Amino acid sequence: MKIAILDDYQNLALQSADWSALQKQAEITVFHDTIRNEDDLAARLAPFDVLCIMRERTPLPGTLLDRLSNLKLIVTTGKRNDAIDMKGAARNNITVCGTESPSTATPELTFALMLGLARGIVPENTSMKQGGWQIGLGQDLAGSTLGIIGLGRLGGKVAHIAQAFGMKVIAWSENLTEARCTEMGVTYARKDDLLANSDFITIHQRLSDRTINLISASDFAKMKPTAFLINTSRGPIVNVPDLIKATNDGTIAGAGIDVYDEEPLPADHPLRACKNLLLTPHLGYVTRHTWQVFYGQTVEAVLAWLNNAPIRVIT
Repeated sequence: MKIAILDDYQNLALQSADWSALQKQAEITVFHDTIRNEDDLAARLAPFDVLCIMRERTPLPGTLLDRLSNLKLIVTTGKRNDAIDMKGAARNNITVCGTESPSTATPELTFALMLGLARGIVPENTSMKQGGWQIGLGQDLAGSTLGIIGLGRLGGKVAHIAQAFGMKVIAWSENLTEARCTEMGVTYARKDDLLANSDFITIHQRLSDRTINLISASDFAKMKPTAFLINTSRGPIVNVPDLIKATNDGTIAGAGIDVYDEEPLPADHPLRACKNLLLTPHLGYVTRHTWQVFYGQTVEAVLAWLNNAPIRVIT
C-alpha cells in the first residue's frame, strides 16, 4: 500500500505523530510543495492508495479523482474540507475521513495581529535593530470597539478574549441573531454600523458564494481612518485590490492578513509591497498542538480504515 502526505510545507508531518504502525504496512511518501496543474498532480498521485491532506491546500476536484484509479481513502485535517469534491469521491468509491480541529490557535493569532498593528510592533522592532528608538504612537485595546464579523465557534472565542482586554464588542453576520449576541455578552449591530463604529474589525466567516468580496471598497469607505481590519478566515472574503487601495491611500489605518486568494502567496504579489499591512503566511492553525491533533488523528483514521472500521467519515 502506498500513502501520500501532501503539502507538508515545513516537513513536520512525520514528527507530529507516531506513524510507525503505518510504516510497517505501507510505503509513505511526503510532498512538501503544492501542484496546481491537474495533469501534473494526477501523474504524481496516480500510484497512491491513500492521500493524507492538509485542508484546503491542494484541491481535489472530481475530474482529478476520476483519474486516480488506485485511490481508496482520503484523510483530511479538520471535520470538513471544501477543496474535496465529495460527489467525485463518492462516485469513485473513495472513503473520506477527517480529524478534530482545535479552536484556540486562530483566535490567538487574531490578537497577535491586532496587538502587532495597535502597537506598531514590526516597525518599532525594525527601528530598534537599525539603532533607532520610538517612532510611533500606539493604540490601546482597552476601551476600543471590536467589530466581529461572524460570531460562531471562533468568533465567539475572539469575543471572550476581547472582553478580557476591556474592549467593547459588537458583532454582525448575515444570519447572526440577537439571541446569540446576548449569549456571548456582545452587542448586535447592523453591518454598516459595525463598519462605522469599530476601531478593529475581525472576520470569522466561512467562505461561500455570499461571503466572497464581503468586504470591498464601499465597506472600507465606511470604516474609520484609524481602524484596522484583521482577516484570519479566508482570503477571498476581502477584495484584495480594494484592500491594497484602502491601506495605501489611508482610507483605513492598516490590516493584518493571514489568508490569501492564492496560497502560498506568489513572491511578486502586490500585497507584499503594500503599505500598512502586517502579513503572516496562513499561521492561524499552524501550531504544535494543532499539528499533533491533525496528524495523530490522521494516523488513527488510516489504521481504522485498514481494519474495515473507518472513523470520522465525512459524507
